[in-house]
Amino acid sequence: MTGMAGRRVNVSRRMLFTWFVLAGFILLLAPEGLTGEMQLTFARIFCRPASLLIKASLAPPSTEPLADVVSRRRYDRLHNRLANVTQWLRREREKVETLSGLRDRPVWKGVDFVLADIIQSTIDALHGRLIINRGSEDGLAKKQFVMASDSVIGVISGISARTARVMLLTDPSSRIPVTIGELNVSVIMQGRGNDSAGISLLPRKHNVNMGDIVYAQKKPGLLGTAVIVGAVSRCRQDPQNPLLWDIDVKPACRTRKLAEVTVVVMNP
Repeated sequence: MTGMAGRRVNVSRRMLFTWFVLAGFILLLAPEGLTGEMQLTFARIFCRPASLLIKASLAPPSTEPLADVVSRRRYDRLHNRLANVTQWLRREREKVETLSGLRDRPVWKGVDFVLADIIQSTIDALHGRLIINRGSEDGLAKKQFVMASDSVIGVISGISARTARVMLLTDPSSRIPVTIGELNVSVIMQGRGNDSAGISLLPRKHNVNMGDIVYAQKKPGLLGTAVIVGAVSRCRQDPQNPLLWDIDVKPACRTRKLAEVTVVVMNP
């Protein structure tokens, strides 16, 4: 004999639909106070689970580090390295542009140019000298000409394996042959300190005017063509010898603000 617990109650879908329709009519016709109580009861029952679900959805993501995320220290080091490489590439690009501009000129064909940074400068009434970070290992040698801003500013006066000393044309010990303007006359320009130079042994029969360009003369094996060094800033009669000019020369390049120079290597 089978008990009631073992019986299977079969309810048709039509019967379930009829029950739901009747329940809906009952709720529709029920007093407002009764339905409000039912809503409050539902809210009390499901309020706690709902709040827990909301908190879980708004919780911040896990702070555990991912496998492919680097530490802050390594990130900072990589960031700094990138900044350094970017700056180095910019400087190298500027150097390439400078060298390309020089080599494109026919007079410089076959000439090598060595760019060097200035690591020390001494420019005053008694000296006009630079120390650069290139030396004999880079093909530098004594008496080679040094340029900046497309003008000659000095010559190599001392050399070591990795550094060199540059004597500026404004150094009182500097003496180089030059020409003035269109005059076909070679004269000696001597440094006068404080970023200035002068010419004092030119006869007054030659016509010299303020603003005339002064050129370093071509020198075989060291300088393949005449290059500007400055311009006449003052021209007057020599007080010690009225037959000669006393000429002040203003350099074409302001060496006090230089950061790098170019050394001309005629036989690389």
